[in-house]
Amino acid sequence: MFYVADFDDIKKGRITDVYFVKTLEILRKKGIDKWVRAEFIVKRLPEGKSWAVFTGIEEVAKIIDGLNIKVRAMKEGTIIKPYQPVLEIEGMYTEFGILETTILGLICQSSGVATKAARCKKAAGKRPVMSFGARRIHPAIAPMIERSAFIGGCDGVSVVYDAEVLGEEPAGTMPHALILLFGDTVEATKAFDEVIDKKFKRVSLIDTFNDEKIEAIRVAEALKDKLYAVRLDTPSTRRGDFLKIIEEVRWELDIRGFNHVKIFVSGGVDEYKIAQLNPLVDAYGVGTSITNARVIDFAMDIIEIEGKPISKRGKMSGVKRVLRCQDCYADMIVPMNRDVDLKCNCGGIMTDLLLPWYENGSFLTENKTPQEMRRYVLEQLEHFEL
Repeated sequence: MFYVADFDDIKKGRITDVYFVKTLEILRKKGIDKWVRAEFIVKRLPEGKSWAVFTGIEEVAKIIDGLNIKVRAMKEGTIIKPYQPVLEIEGMYTEFGILETTILGLICQSSGVATKAARCKKAAGKRPVMSFGARRIHPAIAPMIERSAFIGGCDGVSVVYDAEVLGEEPAGTMPHALILLFGDTVEATKAFDEVIDKKFKRVSLIDTFNDEKIEAIRVAEALKDKLYAVRLDTPSTRRGDFLKIIEEVRWELDIRGFNHVKIFVSGGVDEYKIAQLNPLVDAYGVGTSITNARVIDFAMDIIEIEGKPISKRGKMSGVKRVLRCQDCYADMIVPMNRDVDLKCNCGGIMTDLLLPWYENGSFLTENKTPQEMRRYVLEQLEHFEL
């Protein structure tokens, strides 16, 4: 048995910090329960960045389904900024308070992964970015991680099951193990070409035994037009000037007429490395930096009790609207009860990001497909800087 929680235990609030359990015990013993509004925001983003991608709301839906509460939420995949409420719950505190830890866990980690994926995709531009990091995480949460990576902008995921969940074809090339077992890069690549369905592109891993440019020449001459790309996964202990190594590979391929062969890079890649390698690299496999991304530190705070604004120190009380101009993407947070001119200074119209989502036991909007959510993220990314 794996050390993972059962869904029923999660939904019942057993995966919670103990002080919430004690709080409920006290409230029930004292006969106290109050109608509250609570909102989820992040005050600071990792590395001081200005935006993040909000995900995890679909899993939150499975936890709150059946509760007697009302919820406003941003759409899955919305690009957010600090201090913007992304989720707001109203109801009797004892109805949902025990779930604070669970809900935060669902949105904090997935949003962190989606954000890092979006940053890598923004850096890569039109170059494909593949999620290759499942080996760095517990397998039980791999589907959630790679789903978040895909929604955040990755063009594909490597795990077979995860790809099936997304309705995508798994993305991958060949491992060092295949080449080691054959004892030669060319022989392993030729075997791949002979056995694997032709719908999969022929990408040869060229850093197992010999100098990368030598292996690139050998596999290109062996497969000729059938070779789609070569992949460098060179370990850091052997890299030296990695950009120079890639430049040599590109030169040697081009001078021999193999201009069609693309160059893929994986291993130790993040948005900063992508920006450095873009002049020569055609696609990226990103692992650890996405799957082990810093979480987005959302917090849940009560902002109203029995209809009266109230909050802890350092927190703005009261119900809020989050508005965004659909032309220039300027944002504004205002009290819910304030009349606001929705015309932006640029001439565009401000629209609400925080929308009614759940009420009276029913969800008010239909779930989008992962592909639709990914397109939503990519459309927004055009308006945000790395």
